[in-house]
Amino acid sequence: MSVDELKDKAATIRCEIIKMIHEANAGHPGGSLSAADIVTALYFRVMRVDPENPSWPDRDRFILSKGHACPVWYAALAERGFFDSEHLKTLRKLNSILQGHADMLKTPGVDMTVGSLGQGFSAGIGMALSGKLRNKDYQVWVVIGDGESQEGASWEAAMSGAKCKLDNITAIVDKNGLQNVSFVNDIMPVDPLPDKWRAFGWNVIEIDGHDMKQVVETLERAKTIRGIPTVIIAHTVKGKGVSFMEDMPKWHGAAPCDEEAAIALQELTGVIA
Repeated sequence: MSVDELKDKAATIRCEIIKMIHEANAGHPGGSLSAADIVTALYFRVMRVDPENPSWPDRDRFILSKGHACPVWYAALAERGFFDSEHLKTLRKLNSILQGHADMLKTPGVDMTVGSLGQGFSAGIGMALSGKLRNKDYQVWVVIGDGESQEGASWEAAMSGAKCKLDNITAIVDKNGLQNVSFVNDIMPVDPLPDKWRAFGWNVIEIDGHDMKQVVETLERAKTIRGIPTVIIAHTVKGKGVSFMEDMPKWHGAAPCDEEAAIALQELTGVIA
């Protein structure tokens, strides 16, 4: 897809996020919306995947370590053809393949069950190490939250990635500045993140996580870097694309009512060319 097509696809995915969470009357819109451009670029431009064969051994791996933001993952998987989009209406419902955190045993295209923060990144390190040991050329991509970066397990994983020279993994920090009930800096500051990642032995790239051209170019560039793992620190806006959700802690884990959903979809639909 071209950059303009990716922008439209990201807008479509944002619409699906709002519809899903509104229908379920539960979910996490803020962090799903902030990661939409990154996830879109990965699934529709960068990653090597086959929706007809989700378990293809040579596929690229993707892990959404900030697992509560799974609506963005589900929307991307449905748009990419891993399962019928009708399933999106069943988010969090009994017996649905789309639960509140992604389950690799239920959802086609999900490479790792996620939920406990910090653990998804650790699993990604394991996948990358496995690829190296078996001489596989797949790439591992892991999206981490900045609130999640408060977890010690994340830094244990980072140390392992550097020690093993895992240049086949790219971590992407969705740095939107908010977490469950407040701002990251008020709860437990994680900055200076770039300096910390460099100190842990990673190649660091900072980007605007909503500039699709910059996102695509940086993801493609990350695949070419050898001898050292790469982390992309993506500066994003929580609730991106919906005016009343942007930078508002309330929308970390709240569902929009009928009126709010209608306003959100009206704003997002205007983004689609």
